[in-house]
Amino acid sequence: MPAPNTIDAFLELGYRSGVLDHETIESFRAHRDAEPASPREYADALIAEGLLTRFQAEKLLDGRWRGFVVAGKYRLIDRLGAGGMGAVYLAEHQLMGRRVALKVLPIAQAEDPASLARFYREARAAARLDHPHIVRAHDIDHEGKLHFLVLEFVDGCNLHDFIRRNGVLSPHRAAHYIRQASLGLQHAHEEGLVHRDIKPGNLLLERTGIVKILDMGLARFFHEDTQAYVKEFEAGYVIGTADYLAPEQTIDSRVDVRADIYSLGGSLYFLLTGRSPFQEGTTAQKMIWHQVRQPKSLRVLRPDVPEGLVRVIEKMMAKEPSRRYQTPSEVAEALAEFASSPIPAPTPDEIPFIVASTGRPSSHSQPTAPVTPGTFRSPSTPNQVKILPGSSADGIPVFQAMTPPQGKLAPAGRPLPQSDSQ
Repeated sequence: MPAPNTIDAFLELGYRSGVLDHETIESFRAHRDAEPASPREYADALIAEGLLTRFQAEKLLDGRWRGFVVAGKYRLIDRLGAGGMGAVYLAEHQLMGRRVALKVLPIAQAEDPASLARFYREARAAARLDHPHIVRAHDIDHEGKLHFLVLEFVDGCNLHDFIRRNGVLSPHRAAHYIRQASLGLQHAHEEGLVHRDIKPGNLLLERTGIVKILDMGLARFFHEDTQAYVKEFEAGYVIGTADYLAPEQTIDSRVDVRADIYSLGGSLYFLLTGRSPFQEGTTAQKMIWHQVRQPKSLRVLRPDVPEGLVRVIEKMMAKEPSRRYQTPSEVAEALAEFASSPIPAPTPDEIPFIVASTGRPSSHSQPTAPVTPGTFRSPSTPNQVKILPGSSADGIPVFQAMTPPQGKLAPAGRPLPQSDSQ
């Protein structure tokens, strides 16, 4: 439809989209002394009141009203970004009022059997996991060609973005966060899963200080006979992200949990240095260097890191899997002495509050108690959302013209993502 040139036309689009209703607008008008003069001013006023998000407003101002309600149940609130296999939206269940994250497979990828199989494989992997340090999956559904995964709504940001915003961590704090991730990995390991794409961008720091592993899109079920699956969908491909790729992953995608341990060690290296183990290399160089070179010494980059913690990282990132820790629980045990005292939760300056369609922050603004090693606390707001790096490509309906994100599957000899923010 054409962009609305009157306030009434703008409101009509809002009603048709399902993001506005007559009662709300009547109440809004009753409490205002003067009516805004244009659709843009009206949208800005609704945003200021928390009745509309910028994402919703821009769609309506462009004349786009379709696609705001998915499968007749989920009302879209905001576009949070893109992961390796789809875009992520903040949404609200219209009847239950519960906020969730919808991970949507772009329609172009849904028409590709391999992409669709991987998407449902992610749902199966996530459904098997129930742990405080793993983002939970609630449901998977589709509406026509639109396939989506319903995930736990977590208020926080991934550790890649956190470091880029706030700088490197103290050894004590970094050990805390990676120890939590290792506990989540241990649960996945016990359930027969290998993540295969552990990296700071897939470690989510929740506002209370809890770290959760997300994105099971490349997970492998190692207790299953996956030979047929690998032959059909993964043969000739390198699985993972080049910056944190275990040496053995460049040769065979059928790795075990020790590959995740290597990648987790690289993630700990990033938290302490602000750089991946081989930051400057090309994709091809990184894949080789993970096999034959050592990262720049932590003793040079961070002389304040305890010698014992340096040795832990070196063992996690040993080139030969047999020389690494053999299970994530061993990693957690090794990190325990460096995470023996509580740490405070992230501050609002470190993780700014999200304001989305409520007129107030999406989570409480009260300080939270320190996180104590070995204890788990559910988020005080159970329906929270993960924040992911985004892009601005949107379409009508909301998902249809979205450019598929750069994948983490690349044929051997072709580029993998250069950064863990992909």
